[in-house]
Amino acid sequence: MNHPKSVRVGLVQMHCGADVQANLSKAIERTRQAASQGAQIICLQELFSSVYFCQVEDHKYFSLAEEIPGPSTQIFANLAKELGVVIIASLFERRAAGLYHNTAVVLDADGTYMGKYRKMHIPDDPLFYEKFYFTPGDLGFRAWDTRFGRIGVCICWDQWYPEAARLTALHGAQILFYPTAIGWHPSEKEQYGVRQHSAWETVQRGHAIANGCYVVAPNRVGHEAPDGGDGIEFWGQSFVADPSGQILHRGSVDQEEIIVAEVDLDSVDTQRTHWPFLRDRRIDAYQGIEQRYLGDRHV
Repeated sequence: MNHPKSVRVGLVQMHCGADVQANLSKAIERTRQAASQGAQIICLQELFSSVYFCQVEDHKYFSLAEEIPGPSTQIFANLAKELGVVIIASLFERRAAGLYHNTAVVLDADGTYMGKYRKMHIPDDPLFYEKFYFTPGDLGFRAWDTRFGRIGVCICWDQWYPEAARLTALHGAQILFYPTAIGWHPSEKEQYGVRQHSAWETVQRGHAIANGCYVVAPNRVGHEAPDGGDGIEFWGQSFVADPSGQILHRGSVDQEEIIVAEVDLDSVDTQRTHWPFLRDRRIDAYQGIEQRYLGDRHV
């Protein structure tokens, strides 16, 4: 597929509340706004249609899940066709009774459902109890040829794993999108907040450099405490990094906003030619990378 040399990506950074329909309506309106500002590939944040319910383990939240393709997929497919844009939408997937995934759908600019990515790495940390809800993905790492470029999608916790970024890049992704829901525990922010955010951004900039691709991370914003308690203060700061790891645009800490950034797809080839990390990989010497740990193999 022939892609344009220059593409405008759009990130929707928004606050979510308890009203699912209100969240959905806001996401649709912000997608329209991003398109009106020239965005051609628009990515929504992780689980944008609800509060981040994984702060608690409660069976009632399984009712939020839906089939994929399903109602929300169709809504955004119609929107993609109407606006002539590619849309990446992060949804709570009901695959079968007792089997759920954290999933992103990819919709081409003519409304075609291109496929889905199921989140591979599932966290289980205080206020991020995702293992209660989500089965690890089983579709692997993928890339899709859209009208405006070959893109890959991972989700949030996948951000910390160089293997995920590498394998997605090896499928030819020029732009790697990470729909995200990450923030501070309010009680920890003063002591750890700066280093936590820095680590999150730095590791993704490293993925851009190591793979010679753009990295795009739309994050939630605002404070959410769906069932009381301290909740999470989502740190926003959605960003776009170029293939050399430089931040092209970064969102605010506490405001809803749309970020639109122009990316030069020719720079992917230029970066990979001048910094030929893919060429110099020693694929003959990486045996063991598929193992959990090697330090105790002689025990």
